[in-house]
Amino acid sequence: MPHPEQPTNTDIPYEPHVGTSRQYWRDIILGVNDGLVSIVLLVAVVVGGGLTTTQVLLTAVGGAIAGAISMAAGEYLATKSQTEVLARELKLERDHIRDHREMEVNQLKDMLSDLAIDGHDLDKAVEIFSSNDERLLNSMKVLEFGMVDSEERSPYAAMVVSGLTFLAGALPSVIPFAMVDSTGTGLAIAGVLTAIGLFAVGATKSVVTKTNPITAGLENLTIAGVGGVLAYWVGWIFERAVG
Repeated sequence: MPHPEQPTNTDIPYEPHVGTSRQYWRDIILGVNDGLVSIVLLVAVVVGGGLTTTQVLLTAVGGAIAGAISMAAGEYLATKSQTEVLARELKLERDHIRDHREMEVNQLKDMLSDLAIDGHDLDKAVEIFSSNDERLLNSMKVLEFGMVDSEERSPYAAMVVSGLTFLAGALPSVIPFAMVDSTGTGLAIAGVLTAIGLFAVGATKSVVTKTNPITAGLENLTIAGVGGVLAYWVGWIFERAVG
């Protein structure tokens, strides 16, 4: 309910939140970006090193598959481990509430005070949030551990999203070498497609973050572009030094 002194402005449309996909945006952006950047850099190195088109294609496909599996497995294990750590913390918090309740209530009071709640309001809030063990546990769950049920991540969803988005990001660097005979042409096409993809990822991210899409796209593109040039020259120098 809006505060009486701050009435709702009906002239401004209500903007909804991102919703249930919010906790997976990290996986989406990281997966696509990693696929785009890592595979085009891999391709740039081996093209600079003098590999044939078939060899570059095999390298790109192998890198895409290995990267997708690694990304998926890493996100699954990381998300599952985080969930298990938090579950252990909650179990310990239940024990603390049972055996050291006064200390936990004092911690709650300190955290509510950090939220600029003071005086009678602070005493009333502490009284309400600590009125029973379950309410106290839920309060500490949010304030001490930052855990919100709606923000929990499924390790399986994180695994699938990360793996598939990595593969999607790798495609611009794989497809050209299946269609052309010249590694130089393939690298040029891969570079253009990857650049478009990187700019699109940055611009898409800005839709959610409400930042400038041009700036976000160029930032993403510039970082990868510098890396791509360096990767090509590493391969070129290696081929001449060793070959």
